Amino acid sequence: MSEHRPTRRGVLKAVGGISAAMALGGGSVVAAASAASAAGDGFGLRIVDRNENDPRMWYYRFATDAIGWNPGVNVLLPDDYHTSGRTYPVLYLFHGGAEDFIDFDRKGIRAWTAGKPIIVVMPDGGRAGWYSNPVSSRTGPRNWETFHIAQLLPWIEANFRTYAEYDGRAVSGFSMGGFGALKYAAKYYGHFASVSAHSGPASLRRDSGLVVHWANLSSAAADLGGGTVYGAPLWDQARVSADNPVERIESYRNKRVFLVAGTSPDPVNWFDRANETQVLAGQREFRGLLGNAGIPHEWHEEPGGHFVRDYMFTRDLDGIIDRLRKA
Repeated sequence: MSEHRPTRRGVLKAVGGISAAMALGGGSVVAAASAASAAGDGFGLRIVDRNENDPRMWYYRFATDAIGWNPGVNVLLPDDYHTSGRTYPVLYLFHGGAEDFIDFDRKGIRAWTAGKPIIVVMPDGGRAGWYSNPVSSRTGPRNWETFHIAQLLPWIEANFRTYAEYDGRAVSGFSMGGFGALKYAAKYYGHFASVSAHSGPASLRRDSGLVVHWANLSSAAADLGGGTVYGAPLWDQARVSADNPVERIESYRNKRVFLVAGTSPDPVNWFDRANETQVLAGQREFRGLLGNAGIPHEWHEEPGGHFVRDYMFTRDLDGIIDRLRKA
């Protein structure tokens, strides 16, 4: 089956307003980028720390009104970025709960991407930020969705040689970050041509809303000082539906979709068992709905529990590069 990619008119209609401008108008931003913007403020971000000494892994820490502390971002460049003069597609890669922006470097992202013609952007997402603007916070602003989509994405495209268009971007993540990838790909349809979830939940309401309850409890304890992502004791139902992959099936049409879940979580480790059992069930529900809608997707059920499988990530990365515009 041949893939029909969104037209400019279709993307504008689907995204609308500022989202469409960010998705399609980035080329002019890239053309206008200057040394000043690369060195300092822009898009609501102010650099407070940076390290560009490593030829591949560049690090930034930003002050932003969207977040009550200064989140970090790693930008992993292709091996030949400094000599090729080429423009590259970008993968936005999101960490899991209780992790941070450095975690994929710890896992081996440099080796996994060696020789690959793609930029990988790895931002902080909070210990339990759930890639969301929360309903409530008692610790100051924790608007991760605003930071990632309205601030960081256009900043990256203004300061690196990227394709600032639908076919130039992918989003992926692990666990909570896999959910974030699925959520952003649906809510911001014109931004990402490929979406991947490695052990990421795809269904919020199943089993009496277990994932929503977990998002609320974990965010209240780890990030929000008793505030919640979706509201408690009553949920913001419209927000849950807007974020819930299984309720946004048509938003995955014309995208590359890649899913991984484990089939045999650790029977002793309660956290691993609870997480991956829910992930597997939710991904199966999601896959069934995609199949019923005739939306192509690639899925893998692999032995083991809740962790990133390097062989699955490298397979995913090759698929991402194949789907996106070539460097």
